[in-house]
Amino acid sequence: MGKLVECVPNFSEGRRPEVIAAIAGEVEKVEGVTLLNVNSDASHNRTVVTFVGEPQAAKLAALNACAKAAELINMEQHHGEHPRIGATDVIPFIPVSEITMEECVQLANELGQEIAGKLNIPVYMYEAAAKTPARVKLPDVRKGEYEGLKTAIAAPERHPDYGPAKMHPTAGATVVGARQFLIAYNINLSTSDVNIAKKIASTIREAKGGFKYCRAMGVMIEDRNMAQVTINMVDYTGTPLHRVFETVKSEAARYGVNVIGSEIVGMVPLQALIDTADFYLRFEGFDRKQVLEENI
Repeated sequence: MGKLVECVPNFSEGRRPEVIAAIAGEVEKVEGVTLLNVNSDASHNRTVVTFVGEPQAAKLAALNACAKAAELINMEQHHGEHPRIGATDVIPFIPVSEITMEECVQLANELGQEIAGKLNIPVYMYEAAAKTPARVKLPDVRKGEYEGLKTAIAAPERHPDYGPAKMHPTAGATVVGARQFLIAYNINLSTSDVNIAKKIASTIREAKGGFKYCRAMGVMIEDRNMAQVTINMVDYTGTPLHRVFETVKSEAARYGVNVIGSEIVGMVPLQALIDTADFYLRFEGFDRKQVLEENI
């Protein structure tokens, strides 16, 4: 298989199909890269693109997609439920085959320097590529979001790791890093009271004493008049999806609210779904080799 890295850039556009297609098209143009998924959400006004490839090819695809996003997205006109600081909000690299996390960190730093140097966009490094402990977690880097960072970036403690200490006039800033696989997971509630979603998110969020590896917040999905608990599971092996789902369901019941559904944004490891099926179906002696697609 050779060296293979996954890249999952998030773009601040989920409503204009032509813009989304143009950004994804930049990925498809690069030889040695395979586009796996494009997932857009109009309420969040955000698109998650997933692709895999040889490290240098993946880096080129990410750079080209970032350049296209900077060309077509104006953050001065952007509104959406999801936190963001730029047209290309975040670009993580994830090791897949014959590549170490250290190599992904090096790749992330190379990309960060190129985005700053070629596109004049300030870049912050996060997770395994973070330069300081204060920038390991993405929510800490995005504090204040695009609007707040426009002024905060001038403070020495908020200076970017690469590029100018001022926002790009339309593309804002970008976060680049290296991490393990993350599952973006949303749980939808039968209420329009976003405060309930926020209280539930606070209960399960690691930073508030909830589940380890769980980052969560409550948001309002305007087009469905529905509150949502939006979650990033940064290590599904440490805290499985079903444990978080059951807790959200239980907490929602305390407020007289039901869970009406959940959704996975982008790609998900098969093992995460098998673990969830195992929990609910109470398998006895089940082996992953029994999955048909694993044997084809």
